Amino acid sequence: MRVLIVGCGYLGLPLGAELVRKDHVVFGLRRTATTAKELEDAGISPLSADITQRNTLDLLPADFDWVVNCAASGGGDLAGYRQIYVEGNRNLLQWLDLSRLKKLVYTGSTSVYGQNDGSVVTETSPTVPVLETSEVLLEAEGLLLAAAAQGFPAVILRLAGIYGPDRGHWFRQFLRGEARIEGDGSRYLNMIHRTDAVHAIIAALERGDPGRIYNVVDNEPVQQIEFFRWLADELGRPLPPTVPADGSAWRRRGITNKRVSNARLVTELEFHYQFPNFRAGYAPEIQRQRQTG
Repeated sequence: MRVLIVGCGYLGLPLGAELVRKDHVVFGLRRTATTAKELEDAGISPLSADITQRNTLDLLPADFDWVVNCAASGGGDLAGYRQIYVEGNRNLLQWLDLSRLKKLVYTGSTSVYGQNDGSVVTETSPTVPVLETSEVLLEAEGLLLAAAAQGFPAVILRLAGIYGPDRGHWFRQFLRGEARIEGDGSRYLNMIHRTDAVHAIIAALERGDPGRIYNVVDNEPVQQIEFFRWLADELGRPLPPTVPADGSAWRRRGITNKRVSNARLVTELEFHYQFPNFRAGYAPEIQRQRQTG
């Protein structure tokens, strides 16, 4: 297959390398050409364009079999989010050669679920985001779902918090001594290792049904207190201090409390995890930490 990866960064680069290993012809799209060598070293052909600027896409070939849009906003304000996720997806929909395209996979976020009661959420659960930025992500999904209803082969993945080499929000906070246990620590955290996220995208490309949504999260949502207790035991450090749970602050920061189900991914796409829970996934990071002190 000829594959285009839009946003070939922390997730897209190892995805491209794995697709190359599987003998696909892979192109990586970034905004600038200054990092082309990084892509070339992974066997990925670099392309340069800005998906928020349709005219830059028109200068590129559009004859791809598979497209993965894992472009990220890199922070920024609400307008920037809308440019990347809504206008960017709209431009891709208009630009791609539908006569050839077999699948487009969009990597969204489980932040579109706003549940705060510790309940299990599935792809059919209500989506009432806490943050305006998550509302934008839901708007982008709606754009793709509407296109899928008209025959566009779009699949949506809702990814939990990605961690792996050099990344992991709560782990890094713990190492810096900045982590805090909120209230009784019963809030659930949902995670996915980068390696499993890569393979979930490939499973969606190979077997995902157009118009379908799949949650990409590991097998074990974990309560905050249990996650930090495990880290403390593994690294021989004290537990982080406890601070009062502040519901209003949670809402401002978009914090939720839910257990995201991966049952559809596992059953429909027959997905198998390399890192089925945080303990397996963080073991290599713990080992590196021990070696470096």
